[in-house]
Amino acid sequence: MDYTIRTAGDSALLIAFEQAIKPEINQRIKGLLQLMKEQPIEGVLDIIPAFASLLLTYDPRIISYSSLSKRLSKLLKLNIKTKDGQHRILEIPVCYDGDYGPDLDFVAQYAGLSKEEVIHRHSSRDYLIYMLGFLPGFTYLGGLDEAIHTPRLDNPRLSIEAGSVGIGGNQTGIYPISSPGGWQLIGRTPVKTYDPSRKTPILFEAGDYIRFKPISQEAFDTIEKAVAEGSYAITILTEEEVRHGH
Repeated sequence: MDYTIRTAGDSALLIAFEQAIKPEINQRIKGLLQLMKEQPIEGVLDIIPAFASLLLTYDPRIISYSSLSKRLSKLLKLNIKTKDGQHRILEIPVCYDGDYGPDLDFVAQYAGLSKEEVIHRHSSRDYLIYMLGFLPGFTYLGGLDEAIHTPRLDNPRLSIEAGSVGIGGNQTGIYPISSPGGWQLIGRTPVKTYDPSRKTPILFEAGDYIRFKPISQEAFDTIEKAVAEGSYAITILTEEEVRHGH
């Protein structure tokens, strides 16, 4: 798999693969990330994965760019694979009804499908989290059904409610906090995907999978109350459990 290594400032380095959203590229990135966590390189301060790249920040007083790039070139020649059974699948409840999905009608019209079919297509697959960004915990998900790819809004909204689920081009994602945004909103989850008061503020990690579960307005209200009380726990499966029919 082709790649380039280049500087990204005076104390950062970028490993860039083909600029495309592909599972095999993401697997390569995850494998390299796992390896560097297990066998840390002295002087490397942080490793940040993206769709098709890894950004490393380092202390140039401890390791030079030249030395680091040579170490990485050797690692990249290895047949790196991710460990089986390490991926989590998080089931996220979503209400696609009424005010929670203000753009659902447009998405259905654009796709030439019924609203029910859009919901079915959106919630019938597991989505790989390629990266987190834009906002704390904002998920960039791959694997959206081509039939419901929909362009972003011509005029972005100034404010979008936290938990809103949207479609932007060939991607879907969850807005973790209230913010401006230009994606087509088709639903909302009552789950707090970002909460700075939690020990682990961000619910997801790059490499996890998300599975959307359609729920009613009544179920939304019930879960929202449980979340506020701290008594709600999302369903988390492993790949092995899914393979065995869970």
